[in-house]
Amino acid sequence: MKRVRIPVSTVNRLSLYLRVFGQIEAGGQATVASRELAALTGINPAQVRKDLAYFGQFGRRGVGYAVSGLKREIRCILGLERDYACAIIGMGHLGQALLMYKGLRDQGFKVVAAFDSDPDKIHWELEGVPVYDIAELKTVARELNVEIAILAVPGPAAQEVAEAVAEARIPAILNFAPVPLRPGPGVLLRQVDLAGELEALSYRLQKL
Repeated sequence: MKRVRIPVSTVNRLSLYLRVFGQIEAGGQATVASRELAALTGINPAQVRKDLAYFGQFGRRGVGYAVSGLKREIRCILGLERDYACAIIGMGHLGQALLMYKGLRDQGFKVVAAFDSDPDKIHWELEGVPVYDIAELKTVARELNVEIAILAVPGPAAQEVAEAVAEARIPAILNFAPVPLRPGPGVLLRQVDLAGELEALSYRLQKL
C-alpha cells in the first residue's frame, strides 16, 4: 500500500485544530461541525475536512466531529502522548521567558536544562531548572536524554551552537535566532522568525 505524503501545511494546521478543540472542550461542547471549526480557525471548511481525512474518517454527516475523541487522535498523530525533554540554550530575556512559559510544560515539552556561556548566569536555577555552562552540553544532554534544543542565542553565535547541538546528538532544534541555520544531517530544524513575522505584518499594514 502506497504511503500518503502529508503536506507540511496540514501538519502545521493540526496544531491549530488541537488548540481550538481544547477551547471547545473546555466550553462543554461535545461535537463540532466542520463549518464551525472553519469559522473558529479561519480555514475553509473543505480544507478542514481534507486535512483531517488524511488521518482517517473522524466525522459523521449531520453530527460533526466528536471533540474529545478527535482531540486525543490529533495529540497521538502529533506524538504528544508522551513528554519530550528540552533544553534552552541562551539565558537572555527571551530564553528566560521561554523557560518560564507554562504552555510548554502543559503540552508535554519539559525543559530539563538550560545553557549559557556567561559566567554570571551559569549555576543559576530558574523555575527549578539548572543553568549549565554551554561547554557541558554534550555531557548533560546525554545524561538527561535531551531531544529538543531551543536556541535563544544571538544570531552570530547560532550556527556554532547548532553544530554543538548536532555533536551532542540532540535530534531536533527549535531556532529563535534571526538567522538561517545548517543543522547538519540527522537534525530536524524548525525556525521561529519573530522579526520576519512582524515585517510581514508591516507590509500588510501598508496595504490597509
